[in-house]
Amino acid sequence: MRDVLARMARAGHPPMHTLPAVKARAAYEAGSGVLEIPRAELPRVQDLHIPARDGHLLPARLYAPAPGPLPALMYFHGGGFTIGSIATHDTLCRELAFRSGCMVVSLDYRLGPEYRFPVAVHDAWDALQWLATQGATLGADPHRLAVGGDSAGGTLAAVCALMARDAGLPLTLQLLFYPGCAPRADTPSHERYGSGLVLEQAHITYFFDQYLRSDADRDDWRFAPLLAPDVDGVAPAWFGLAECDPLVDEGLQYSDRLRAAGVVVDLQIYRGVTHEFIKMGRVLPEARQAHADAARAMKEALVP
Repeated sequence: MRDVLARMARAGHPPMHTLPAVKARAAYEAGSGVLEIPRAELPRVQDLHIPARDGHLLPARLYAPAPGPLPALMYFHGGGFTIGSIATHDTLCRELAFRSGCMVVSLDYRLGPEYRFPVAVHDAWDALQWLATQGATLGADPHRLAVGGDSAGGTLAAVCALMARDAGLPLTLQLLFYPGCAPRADTPSHERYGSGLVLEQAHITYFFDQYLRSDADRDDWRFAPLLAPDVDGVAPAWFGLAECDPLVDEGLQYSDRLRAAGVVVDLQIYRGVTHEFIKMGRVLPEARQAHADAARAMKEALVP
């Protein structure tokens, strides 16, 4: 991990938080595959569009490791609600599908600053409902559904799990890689790991400035699931947290809250690695272990 950080420093790229959103997206996409493992070849990879409530067609990509009907995971990529895409998380979604035997559907929800909160939440929830009602036409088993994501996508997944509970949409699993859960960056881990370790405090401030309409949005549980009125009866959760990550404390807090409400929680903390580590499998064994652990959780929850 130290070597990765040193190489990033030597590359001398301008900090993402100094770039306009469009350029930040391009920079993230350009570097997203550098440390990835070779992408898994699957028999079926299909691009499609999912309608949002306002008629917008959301790009999505389906990964199927075998003929259907298959259990399905709706996946939301990370990137602070500002950067990231299907393309930046293609290798990860392929790996989860390949290792788990489950279908994965990756969503390009709309990003800030062009589309601010709560548009990403609406897009994520609309896509999950669509998968539940229309997924059978694509070979998905509507009775074996899960939701997942990393970072901001983990936030969306946690929120969708709560919305699914309220709507009576049964989910078998929420798969959460280092999700953002708190309204403000005020936990000890934000201070301890907020400088020099991939995700810096300046990045977090930048992303939320692009995404939120005003500071009042921070107090909405759809931005910060720790503020949800209750979490009883939500789907079982698998957490994959990075030890050296500003978000680790809030991930722990949310996992503790779920456990206290009687929700089954599988918590894994990967030592000595930073935010974004799951996309560094070429050099970090912890990333490959996280892929295997997440796929195991999917298989145990979804595959009979």
